[in-house]
Parts: sequence; structure tokens; C-alpha cells
Amino acid sequence: MSESLVVCDVAEDLVEKLRKFRFRKETNNAAIIMKIDKDKQLVVLDEEHEGISPDELKDELPERQPRFIVYSYKYQHDDGRVSYPLCFIFSSPVGCKPEQQMMYAGSKNKLVQTAELTKVFEIRNTEDLTEEWLHEKLGYFH
Repeated sequence: MSESLVVCDVAEDLVEKLRKFRFRKETNNAAIIMKIDKDKQLVVLDEEHEGISPDELKDELPERQPRFIVYSYKYQHDDGRVSYPLCFIFSSPVGCKPEQQMMYAGSKNKLVQTAELTKVFEIRNTEDLTEEWLHEKLGYFH
């Protein structure tokens, strides 16, 4: 019998937190870091951060465990405009346990749909999460 792909539900309180985060009025960078509670098969809150740069965010991520991040980022466009895109970043570092990677990969789309996000990125190495990387990725969404 082959192992079926596990799709975890999103904890109710986290759904509410994501909804509020989506409509936040603050203009600083902020992040919600989420993890999977394996026993409950639920996506749950791991950490919240206000005023956090991509480089600081990178330091908060475990090097050997996947995480989901919703990141509100102050984005300065080339023409001077400023926007605050909500980015979904799936951190799936090389060296994670395969079953852990599968559980996160299987749950990613449901979480993206729940949070109603369109800017979805993935990193395989936490060191890749930099201001330059994020600018380049957001440049595709003009």
C-alpha cells in the first residue's frame, strides 16, 4: 500500500490570524511563520514578527525543517510607488526528512488557498531569503 499524500488542515485560530494579517494597516514588514503539528495534522502558528527584514527573517527559520511564511513586505517599485504585497514563502531546506517534506508540500496549496495569496515562492536554502531575492521575485508581478 503506497503512502498517501497528507494534506493538513489549517488551525481555526490561524485562519483568523491570517485574515486579519491580510488587512493590516501597518506599513512595516511583518511575518507569520507557520509549522505543521504532525500529531494533529494541522498547520499552526510558529512565530510572529513585526518590523522584520528579509535578512532577519532568514535567521528565524530552522535550517533543517520546513516552514510556511506569510510576509508583508514594503516594496519600493522602480517608478517610486510603494506597495505592500503579501508573499507566501515555502521554506523547504535540503536535508529535511522526506516524510516531513511530503507533509508540507501536500499542505502548501490548501494553506495558500486558505490565506488567499497569489505571490507564492519557494526556497530550498534559508540563505536564499534576501532583499534582492524578494525584489527579483516580486518584479514578475508588475
